[in-house]
Amino acid sequence: MALAGLPAAEGHAISFTMEIIFLGTGTSQGVPMIAQPEGEGCDMSNPKNWRTRTSIHVEMGGHHIQVDAAPEFRMQCIQHGLDQIDTFILTHGHADHILGMDDLRRFCDLNGGEALPVYSSEEGLARIQQIFPYAILDKPLVKGYPAFKLERMPKTLELPGGTVESVALPHGAIEVLGLVFTEAETGKQFTYYTDCKAVGEEARLIAEGSDVVILDGLRPNPHPSHMTIGEATQTAQEMDAPISFLTHMTYMVDHDETEASLPENIHLAYDGLRVSW
Repeated sequence: MALAGLPAAEGHAISFTMEIIFLGTGTSQGVPMIAQPEGEGCDMSNPKNWRTRTSIHVEMGGHHIQVDAAPEFRMQCIQHGLDQIDTFILTHGHADHILGMDDLRRFCDLNGGEALPVYSSEEGLARIQQIFPYAILDKPLVKGYPAFKLERMPKTLELPGGTVESVALPHGAIEVLGLVFTEAETGKQFTYYTDCKAVGEEARLIAEGSDVVILDGLRPNPHPSHMTIGEATQTAQEMDAPISFLTHMTYMVDHDETEASLPENIHLAYDGLRVSW
């Protein structure tokens, strides 16, 4: 199988039917974080070590899906030229994944003033209602405002471009949505499991056959609600996809140094990476 997963020109790839854009690959504090310890962690002269908060944008069979909205969401959209979102999925209600949702207002305008379909877990929907009560509407109050049509994420979400299967993953005191995307026309498939401490039997089962697997890999040392680089690497090897990427990384993860230590088919994602196949 040929994957355009590591383009020669950073941030650019030929447009195919299925495309993933890593808008951000950093943990909740971003990289560098405020008052970054001098001389510690990754080499900040390397652009791949500058990480905004984690989210991805997916084009599947011509349908555009945004997964999570980081605090930097507006600037991520501008930087990467995003001008279409048809469906939004929130994996969970933590601040680094939800606080950019107000900027979805522009996509309501671009969708003809209609509410944007928003899918999440019960926990995620409750958090949206707490933070954005003014946006839970069939249409924006006025042009330029956001409107969200909230829906509980089903086990299998049928979309014009294909399906998105969901599974609960452990993340400290809550569970997050793990997502498996399958493009209808071609059967191309990828798995997105961010912010999780482990990948259980059900999650591995629905991910079988994925062309690409994306996993949470926070840092080298243990964390109570995230996989370490070592744990994520082992999980990726066990899941045995043709190519895997790690995301949601702290300043302790140096891109070039860590990348060199990984198996040949496992890579660190970075902001702006486009994966097409």
